[in-house]
Amino acid sequence: MVIGFSIALIVFSVLLMMLVLMHKGKGGGLSDMFGGGMQSSVGGSSVAERNLDRITIVIGLLWFACIIALGVLMKLDS
Repeated sequence: MVIGFSIALIVFSVLLMMLVLMHKGKGGGLSDMFGGGMQSSVGGSSVAERNLDRITIVIGLLWFACIIALGVLMKLDS
């Protein structure tokens, strides 16, 4: 069971990194390093940007749940 949650944690970590890097930069910070500052700013968020936000939040919550589950499982094993 611990191995399953560990693998899920690795997968969610990689997905979370990719999703965060896919977000459009708001100006300043590290997003400009990847070319985020060169894009023209559109008045509001597009549907794709909102969906990307939602997916990122869901993956982040699943990542957090995996960490909690691993902590509980390791506590019970000892």
